[in-house]
Amino acid sequence: MINEVIVITGVSRGLGLALAQQLAQPQRLVIGIARSNNAQLAAHCHAHDCAYHFIQTDLALPQGCAHAAHALGELLQAHPQARSYWLINNAGTVAPMAQSHQLTDPYPIAHALQLNVGSLISLSAAFLTHAPAASDRRILNISSGAGRGPVPGWGVYGATKSAVDYFTQTLALEQPQVRTVALAPGVIDTDMQADIRQTEPESFPNRERFIQLHQNQQLASASFTAEQIARYLANDTFGTKTVDDIRHYF
Repeated sequence: MINEVIVITGVSRGLGLALAQQLAQPQRLVIGIARSNNAQLAAHCHAHDCAYHFIQTDLALPQGCAHAAHALGELLQAHPQARSYWLINNAGTVAPMAQSHQLTDPYPIAHALQLNVGSLISLSAAFLTHAPAASDRRILNISSGAGRGPVPGWGVYGATKSAVDYFTQTLALEQPQVRTVALAPGVIDTDMQADIRQTEPESFPNRERFIQLHQNQQLASASFTAEQIARYLANDTFGTKTVDDIRHYF
């Protein structure tokens, strides 16, 4: 019997993969959404007696997002008996990393806005529509400290994460019965960090700081961060602070 349904975007790698692995437990259904499936995750869920369903789509495309929202709605309707439904909007991109005068190509900007903000809004709407209102509903939107203070070269990324914080606060006002948090996860050793370290300093002047963090082993592992977030998400106090940072708890 499925008692808890957990939806995670960006589930094929990085923090999303680590969260799915951490949350895979008996009597749970994990619904993963990403561009590519991860066979190891499916095997991990099976080994931990956790049901798993994968929705393959590109959330950076409006039509891909619409497909995911429709498929998610059908899956939630097919499992109306669970006591808890959690949505983790984790998918995102740090690109384009460029200073304001370099942002002449509108396509990567539109890509970032759709993936980081548009997909989060659409999937939240599908979740709110189809997850039973009487259940314990929780939405965790992965945000960033970059959205809470300007960083040269992160104009687009920071703007999208500011939008995540704003939307989360609005959702919390509109849906007080749904526990909702925008959470900064800290600096994690993922592919996103590798992309940051490879960016030209003319586009991202703070690159050296992230190189030093990596060289000095000051990046948190995805598995460690996922463990902290999973504990935070399951806590009875989840949602009391709408905009938060996981680093305040370890």
